[in-house]
Amino acid sequence: MKRKLGIMAECLEGVTPYDALDKIKEAGFDSFFTNEYRYDEVKRIKEKADTLMLSYDFIHAPFHNINQMWTAGMGYTEVMDYMKEAIDTASKCGIPYVITHVSSGWYPPAVNDIGLLRYDEIVLYARERGVTLAFENLRLLGNLACLMDRYEKMDNVRFCFDCGHEYCYTKTVSLMDVFTTRVCCTHIHDNFSRKLEERDGKFDLHLLPFDGTYDYEKMMRKLDEYGYTGTLMLEVWQNNDEYKRMSHKAFLDTCYERIVKISNM
Repeated sequence: MKRKLGIMAECLEGVTPYDALDKIKEAGFDSFFTNEYRYDEVKRIKEKADTLMLSYDFIHAPFHNINQMWTAGMGYTEVMDYMKEAIDTASKCGIPYVITHVSSGWYPPAVNDIGLLRYDEIVLYARERGVTLAFENLRLLGNLACLMDRYEKMDNVRFCFDCGHEYCYTKTVSLMDVFTTRVCCTHIHDNFSRKLEERDGKFDLHLLPFDGTYDYEKMMRKLDEYGYTGTLMLEVWQNNDEYKRMSHKAFLDTCYERIVKISNM
């Protein structure tokens, strides 16, 4: 199956998303996403992307203090504000998806009525503006599954499948088998998983594919099985000494070669 190939626009050390677009296009990519969510800058990026015929697939909303969504008090207002700002920006710029986390850490607050009502507000806010929210998997499956079940009949709630997070956080669960046809976006990267009893340590390395031990053939079988036709999107950047020693061109060329290899599996 032919799919678009993409990469996050913040992938290059010391290069803004706007300035990275030319290099991303030159390397051969079809699409990208940003962590940038402020309207003026996203509008500028989108206009340049259109001239380059690059698809701006989604905005990744901030997730600072995301656990406040489940906590009593007014701390959640900061989270609501930036999530709504990301949604507004996507709506105004014609970007279809906003990716959001559900919680952070191994021991976030339990799912509760306060948090559910706040997410109800965000989901309805996005629907009114024609934006689809895609909840991303992280450490815990239960809270994600709770929201996915709650909004099962909402046509603007989908799932962002992060293969690296699955591998190092919930490796005993095949998330594609859980959320099946509700996948609308991917985050693709690599790591070395973890021992199931380990909770501390750095596991989520965001390595280039094949620099870790993730099984991409299995991933592609699952994407094919459930009819995923969206972008194969790399969520990688020059985040270690080895990658930083590479030129921007060499890094992007390597990224492109790796995602092409995956797409051909």
